Amino acid sequence: MRVGIIGTGAISHKHALAYRNLGFPIVACTNTTASRGRDFARTHDAEFVSTVEELCAHPLVDYVDLCTLPNFRLPIVELCARSRKHVLVQKPMAIDVDTASRMIQIAEDAGIQLGVVSQHRFDDSVIFLKQAITDGRLGRILQADSYVKWWRSEEYYSRPIKGTWAGEGGGALMNQGIHHIDLLLYLAGSVSEVAAMWQLGSMHRIESEDSISALLRFASGATGVIEASTAFWPGSPERLEIHGTRGTAIITGDQLTRWDVLDDFGDPPPLHRPNESGASGASDPMAISNVSFERQFLDFAEACATGLRPLSSGYDGRAAVQLVREIYKEAAKE
Repeated sequence: MRVGIIGTGAISHKHALAYRNLGFPIVACTNTTASRGRDFARTHDAEFVSTVEELCAHPLVDYVDLCTLPNFRLPIVELCARSRKHVLVQKPMAIDVDTASRMIQIAEDAGIQLGVVSQHRFDDSVIFLKQAITDGRLGRILQADSYVKWWRSEEYYSRPIKGTWAGEGGGALMNQGIHHIDLLLYLAGSVSEVAAMWQLGSMHRIESEDSISALLRFASGATGVIEASTAFWPGSPERLEIHGTRGTAIITGDQLTRWDVLDDFGDPPPLHRPNESGASGASDPMAISNVSFERQFLDFAEACATGLRPLSSGYDGRAAVQLVREIYKEAAKE
């Protein structure tokens, strides 16, 4: 597959490395700051084009990888629809549910694929745990929890748009915790009820939350906790806990660090010791593995070729945004 990249910030370089490993050429890129776009083009042997319109219509591009801030996604999906280019968007897919829904509809009407980057679905630990839950190895799920207690510096938030409602759609939950929001929905199912409290700009000069806690009731009857922060120095590896009637599973970073199950059966779990938490963006946003990106890009490329829905589709991206917005709505009532 031949890729065009819009937005050449930090995450685009992680994507570019994954594409290089897969043998997917980046044929074109663009950025609002032309000098940065040209630097990226030189580094990754791509053509720099000056506008998003030119990139989306580029004859050699099979799909567009959209790495912009989340407030600039809908116009690109519209352009890709006109040019019949598939489009993969960075998380969160949008800052509100209505925009996410519009993106899905435009893509479906045009017959193009719309995927959302949620690479942790492709971690070995999550692949194992998803199958184990499906097979009933944990029994009935009683509790599903997510803890993303990270640290981000003032420098990280130095760009005026960072941490804003209009530009990023929120703070720690929308931009850092949303990966685990997606995993909770993927592993434990939909959520029927939420309650929440937050702290707005408790450690950073931002208008949105840098610390938030939520209680969940899943449609299955299970309960859950979400904690997300960028205010907890020095930052701890993220943790996902699933507790069922037959046992407990814990993922720390991107590794399965606990598997205690009564009368277990099936393939052995890919266990790592608790102090081997694997890759995590706890204090450095780029300290994450490329392997899961590569797997997701392969999955998306197959979806483009076959017409089947990718594992992380626009519908999944919208569900994550919807839960974040519901949590924000409840937190704002306090």
